[in-house]
Amino acid sequence: MALLLLIAVSTQCAKKGSPSGGAKDTIAPNIVRTVPENFSTNFDANEIRIVFNEYIKLEELQKNLLISPPMEYPPVITPLSTSKTLKISIQDTLLENTTYSISFGNSIVDNNESIPFEDYKYVFSTGPYIDSLTLSGSIRDVERPRPENPTTVALYEITEGVTDSMVYTQKPTYVTRVKDDADTFQFTNLKAGTYLLVALKDEAKNYTFQPKTDKIAFANSSITLPTDSTYTLNLFKETSSFKPGNPRLAGKQHIALGYEGDAENLTLAMLSDVPPDFRHTSYREATKDTLHYWFKPNVVADSLVLAIANGDLRDTVSVRMKELYRDSLEISAVNAGVQIPTDTLRLQANIPLTSVNESNITVIRGDSVSVPFRATLREKFNQVRIAFQKEPSQAYNVSLLPGALIDFFGATNDTLQYRVQTRALADYGTLRLSLSNIAAFPVIVQLVDTKFNLIAQRVLSENKPILFEYLTPAQYYVRVIFDTNENARWDTGWYLEGRQPEEIIYYPAPLEVRANWDLNETFRLTERNRDPSETEAVPEDR
Repeated sequence: MALLLLIAVSTQCAKKGSPSGGAKDTIAPNIVRTVPENFSTNFDANEIRIVFNEYIKLEELQKNLLISPPMEYPPVITPLSTSKTLKISIQDTLLENTTYSISFGNSIVDNNESIPFEDYKYVFSTGPYIDSLTLSGSIRDVERPRPENPTTVALYEITEGVTDSMVYTQKPTYVTRVKDDADTFQFTNLKAGTYLLVALKDEAKNYTFQPKTDKIAFANSSITLPTDSTYTLNLFKETSSFKPGNPRLAGKQHIALGYEGDAENLTLAMLSDVPPDFRHTSYREATKDTLHYWFKPNVVADSLVLAIANGDLRDTVSVRMKELYRDSLEISAVNAGVQIPTDTLRLQANIPLTSVNESNITVIRGDSVSVPFRATLREKFNQVRIAFQKEPSQAYNVSLLPGALIDFFGATNDTLQYRVQTRALADYGTLRLSLSNIAAFPVIVQLVDTKFNLIAQRVLSENKPILFEYLTPAQYYVRVIFDTNENARWDTGWYLEGRQPEEIIYYPAPLEVRANWDLNETFRLTERNRDPSETEAVPEDR
């Protein structure tokens, strides 16, 4: 019996197992002490120490860190790995009588489980008290259902000698960020004063407005603190100011001028001496910011001088001449292949076209039946458009014999063949849209895909149902543009002119269009007041 008991005890002692390690840590680190203390006044230290009860590390610090007012030379923050002490070494000369806040967001986490010490902010004042005023609001992106965060919101104190142009060159007095989950913002620890309120989609993250890359939003008037008002800011991308590039000789008797901005009224005119029979023409590329200027006959000179005109801009440029070959006429199809019944075949030429001869063009259906068509020349973009009625599930052969197209130099096309196909109607969906409670007309109703590419649009001067046909099955957004200047297009804003963009209201959710399906929707816009820029989209019950 004693021997059996000894064997049993020995067996129990020999069993192996894995230690449980205890319960998983779910508690965020806590601060034990700070030196100097948080919310210190008359601050004059060069280093801040924040001691935690456990080892911490910093994750995505640059993404989360926000210092307001911004410092010219940012502080050095450690640890780079792990420690129980977070150190902030100040490298800049601090402003007098100013309240600073250093916000870490969720970048401080415990070393083991990365549990964040959420929204930690260290505040101090170089003066005798902590500023305590606040300002809050929300952000919209006029071209999107929601803004693309992070977005920076800035306050610039308005003092003597300050101008609106400071947003291009100076860092703001205070900054905060938009909360991703709510598209709202809040400033804290502000001092009384008068401010300019601006929001930036700040791509360079340098707190200055760069029009080529950044979106901007601004309040219509200055803001005096304290205030109980809240503000809604509409982000938009400015259209660049027109700026011509350097013209170049692109070929014999062919000058190309690149540009930035709106070139709707851009023209080039020859100033150099030219023969009596001199002729010229030009067109703009549909997909590039380039104006092409062609002339005949050839001009023998070291350089040519031309006048540029676009709106209020007047300038002269010169082009150095050299021996180049003249291009031969080339035609390419912009949208051959699968088309919807309402599409038009577009052909792009590389040399300006002067005429279209329909007698040398044929459109033949797949069963060898000739189809009536209409061919037109769109000189603005140097394109030929061939329109004809299409039937579902059909193929069409479009032929252009030599002489169908004649260019500026009298050359004609080679024989060209293009194929166009259509799908079955059952492959497409239809959206029938009704609008209600529109505050003002005209409006532009647009259908865009999930990448916000324009699919179709209608301009309404009065309220009537809209039919979007032949839609490829996918998700789409519907948006309504208040066309306040009645030019049948959306116009963006301009910061220095104090001009807000035309308002865009999105249907609250994307719409799912299915094949062989009619989708009926009502888009009801509820007025919050009489200003169409303060409307709210509300979906009808389906």
